[in-house]
Amino acid sequence: MNFTITRDALLKPLQVVSGAVERRHTLPILANVLIRVSEEELRLTGTDLEVELVSVVALDGAVAGEVTVPAKKLLDIVRSLPEGNDVKVEASGDKVIVRSGRSKFTLSSLPSTEFPDIDEWEAEVSFEIGRGELRHLMDRTHFSMANQDVRYYLNGMLFEVNDNQLRTVATDGHRLAMAGIQLEQSGLPQRQVIVPRKGVSELMRLLEQDDTLIQVAIGQNHIRIVNEGMSFTSKLLDGRFPDYRRVLPQGGDKTVIADRELLRSACARASILSNEKFRGVRMNVSNGEVALTANNPEQEQAEESIEVEYQGEALEIGFNVTYVLDVLNSIHGESVKFTLIDANSSALVEDAADDSALYVVMPMRL
Repeated sequence: MNFTITRDALLKPLQVVSGAVERRHTLPILANVLIRVSEEELRLTGTDLEVELVSVVALDGAVAGEVTVPAKKLLDIVRSLPEGNDVKVEASGDKVIVRSGRSKFTLSSLPSTEFPDIDEWEAEVSFEIGRGELRHLMDRTHFSMANQDVRYYLNGMLFEVNDNQLRTVATDGHRLAMAGIQLEQSGLPQRQVIVPRKGVSELMRLLEQDDTLIQVAIGQNHIRIVNEGMSFTSKLLDGRFPDYRRVLPQGGDKTVIADRELLRSACARASILSNEKFRGVRMNVSNGEVALTANNPEQEQAEESIEVEYQGEALEIGFNVTYVLDVLNSIHGESVKFTLIDANSSALVEDAADDSALYVVMPMRL
C-alpha cells in the first residue's frame, strides 16, 4: 500500500477522525487510525467502540491496501509539516513510512484485521436537515446534559422525531432544556433515541454553521450522520429517557419579562459573591423590578437590581445562578420570559419572542 497526497488534503480528515480515537484506551488498536486505500480514494477511520468517524478523500494513482497507525503521532507529524508539501505514505511489513521533502518518519503499525468495525445496521428513520440547523438545535440544549450520573440515560441528549419535527432534550435532574425544529419531510414515525455525551460533543465539533444538507439515519442501536465526505456513527444509550412533558411546569400565573443582556450581566456579577459550592442567588420579584442577592460563608454579599415587566404579588425564589446563566447564554433574543408559580416550583424560561426552545430550572432553598 502506498499513496501520495498534499499535506493540507490529509490534515483535515485526519483531524476529523482523531476526535473519535480513545485517548485512555484499553486496547492498543483503539489508539490507531485505520487507513484504507483504493486506487481512487483514501478512507480514514477512528473509533473508541462508542463513536466511529470515517473521512474520505479522493486519490490518484494509489496502490490499494489497508493498515493501522498511531493516530496522534500521525496527526502531529502531518500538522508539523510545511503547508503545501506532498506527503508519501507507504506500508512495509509491520511499519509505515511517511515521507515529505527531506523528512522521513517510520511508524509502527498493527494489522487492520484487528481494527473493530461497527456492525452493519439498517436505518428505521432517515431525513435531511441543514447542518447549521442541527448544530443550533444542539447548542440550545447540550449544557443541560448530566455528566457521569448514575442514571446513565441522563448522560446524553434525547433526539425525538415525530411526523415533521425534530426535538432535542437534555436534563440532569435539576434543569431541563428542550428545543425543536420543523423538518422538510413529513410523515416520519415517532422515534426517541439517546445519543451519549461523547457523541454529542464530537457532533458539535464537526458540524459547521451553514445550510449544507446532511443525512441523518437512526437505527435500533445507532445514529449516523453523513456530511460532505465524512460519516459519523454513534452507538445509542440503552435506557428510557424521562417523560420531559411531565416536567414542564403547568399553571404559572406570574410572568416576568426582562432584558436578557441586563439580567445576564446582573446574574454574572452577583455570582461572584455566591457560595462557591451551591452557587445560590436569591431573586426577589416585585412590581417592575427584580432584585438579586447573593451571599457566601465569608459574610460577603452582592446586590443587583434591574427593571422588568411585571405586575403582581411579590415573590422570592432562589436559583443556582450557573443554571440561570447557562439558559441566558443559550437564548439569543433581546428579551427573556420567566413564568413562575411560587417559591417551591420550577421556573419556565424562554425567549420572549420565540417559543421553539423551553428551559426548566428547579428552585433552591436558600
